[in-house]
Amino acid sequence: MQFFERNGGLLLQQQLSSTEGNIEKTKIFSTQELERATDHFNRNRILGQGGQGTVYKGMLVDGRIVAVKKSKVLDQQKVKEFINEVAILTEINHRNIVKLLGCCLETEVPLLVYEFIPNGTLFQYIHDENEDFPLTWERRLTIAAEVAAALSYLHSAASIPIYHRDVKSSNILLDEKYRAKVSDFGTSRLIAIDQTHLTTNVQGTFGYLDPEYYQSSQFTEKSDVYSFGVVLVELLTGEEPISLARAEGGRSLASHFIHSMEENSLFSILDARVRESSAHEEITKVAKLAHRCLSLNGKRRPKMIEVAAELEQIRLLQNNSNGQQNHEEVTYVKSEVTNLWDGTSTSIGSGLDSGASLSIDMQPLISNKSRGFN
Repeated sequence: MQFFERNGGLLLQQQLSSTEGNIEKTKIFSTQELERATDHFNRNRILGQGGQGTVYKGMLVDGRIVAVKKSKVLDQQKVKEFINEVAILTEINHRNIVKLLGCCLETEVPLLVYEFIPNGTLFQYIHDENEDFPLTWERRLTIAAEVAAALSYLHSAASIPIYHRDVKSSNILLDEKYRAKVSDFGTSRLIAIDQTHLTTNVQGTFGYLDPEYYQSSQFTEKSDVYSFGVVLVELLTGEEPISLARAEGGRSLASHFIHSMEENSLFSILDARVRESSAHEEITKVAKLAHRCLSLNGKRRPKMIEVAAELEQIRLLQNNSNGQQNHEEVTYVKSEVTNLWDGTSTSIGSGLDSGASLSIDMQPLISNKSRGFN
């Protein structure tokens, strides 16, 4: 009972009971169940580690494979984040969002139990060649549309609007059919219907962080849109969000991309697997959409529901295409190019004032094929 109360069990019960009885949908696991499932949290079962804790692969008595997230920090703020993640995930039901199966509050550190996502993160597939699942343009477009649909659901269709607040390719997982699953809601927030923004200490990941939020500490739904725009550019270019190797356009991928668009050199920065596709019209449309998502003025960015609809239209265009695509570049009027991250260290914690904090998140719920774990 001591650990249950310290880990926020009473607060969790209160939050869950206030969300239309969803406590019945979230299983409360016992310590014994999860110790048995993970072979007493055997090191060989570790899937990933990071600032928030460790994720283990486990098997429940009914044969289901799960991922067990074990926090490693016990301060009150981390307990609040844990309770926040549980409360948010009980509100979510979408095929492109990782499913929370339950939690355990009896242990010294709180535990979350998720569905197991076997095929790793989108980041891995973009930045490391994978012969088993090469990221063709068609697959990239499908994944982009799936992620946009998930974020649109969070913003517009969930019972209470939710801002994810850490959209990035390492928080997008691929399931057994390589469908996208948005994960990691530790820093997400439920938003009142009439609320337009959150005022918080800056939290997120360099390269994906909305410059407007960085400067004002006000996080809006358009901040998630900006981060998604960076993911779109990753899919287009195959480049990482921050790179010391980039000179022209800056270390920030967003700045580099905007510079290339305005210089009519989009196709020169595309990933070879994208550039070799004949779908030049669709590629250009996605690039234009990414450009709008990355506007420094949040009011000029589209809403996620609009982004999702546009990507679905582009997918339909591709499906109906007769293959006679023309290579077309886009001319842009010079706009607000940000060099916000240029001159900062790529270290997550650098370049911030003392009141800000950035998270270093693990890659949860993924397979660990490199470790040879079965």
